[in-house]
Amino acid sequence: MPWHEHFALGVADMDATHRQFIDMADALLAALDEDFPALFEQLREHTIRHFEHEKTLMKACRFPAIGEHESEHLRVLGELAHFAGGLKRGRLKTARDYARGLPAWFATHLATMDAAWRGV
Repeated sequence: MPWHEHFALGVADMDATHRQFIDMADALLAALDEDFPALFEQLREHTIRHFEHEKTLMKACRFPAIGEHESEHLRVLGELAHFAGGLKRGRLKTARDYARGLPAWFATHLATMDAAWRGV
C-alpha cells in the first residue's frame, strides 16, 4: 500500500510516522522468509513508539474519544506481541498472514479513528 496524500492528517510528525509505517509494512510484505522476523520486530518497535507519541499528543490536546483510540492501540500492540512471540517459535506463516492484513487495518484506522486529528 503506497503512501497517498489523502492519508495526510495535517500533523507533520504524525504524517511522517504514518508514512514510515506504510513503508515498513510494504517492506515486510515483500520480505524473504529469512528477513521477515527482523523486519516484523522493527515494525513492532516502530508501532510501540508511534502509539506512545500519539498518546502524548492526544493527552496534550484533549483528543476526542481518547479511550477508544488507546484501546485500539493496545489491541494492535497485543497482536503484534503475540505474533512476534510466534515468530520466535518458528511460526512464520501465521505472522505473514497477520501482516497481510496490516495495510487494510491501517487504512481503516486512519479513515476512522485518526481522521479526528484533522479537526484538532
